[in-house]
Amino acid sequence: MKTIMIVSLIAAAVIGLGIVLFKYGNTKPQDIPQKGQAVELQPAAHIAVGAAHDPYNSNPPTSGPHYAEPANWGVYQQVLPDEQVIHNLEHGGIWISYKDIDSQTKDELETIGRQYYGAVVVSPRPHDDAKISLASWGRLEKLDSFNRDEIINFIKANKNKSPEKLAR
Repeated sequence: MKTIMIVSLIAAAVIGLGIVLFKYGNTKPQDIPQKGQAVELQPAAHIAVGAAHDPYNSNPPTSGPHYAEPANWGVYQQVLPDEQVIHNLEHGGIWISYKDIDSQTKDELETIGRQYYGAVVVSPRPHDDAKISLASWGRLEKLDSFNRDEIINFIKANKNKSPEKLAR
């Protein structure tokens, strides 16, 4: 009798696990709801380097006029032109920009940038109005302090939710 009860409990647990894996294990990136504040999309015209254009509607920008050449994916120590990184966003990438952060936080952001090479650009941006800004095509999230889980969730939820899904 005891053996039948144990076998029944194990069978129920296996069936329950199977249901959970079936329901949640088949979630594809396109099924994950986007994170961050939605920002109205601006026309994605290519412009010449240094060309004048209408102002962007978010800080940092999440869409709009941009240079024909995107930045290489990865970690930067220097400020990049908004117009260049917007092209990375159009390709489905995530831009992690920062200002006024300590070296430990900078190291953490750079680690994430290297972990998601092929999909993320990390760079300083003195015009940000938050310590850490997460931008994707038409989405923006601002953080006052480092939160690894929040950043990773933003990347996973927003990567390749763009006109040109080229991020890896």
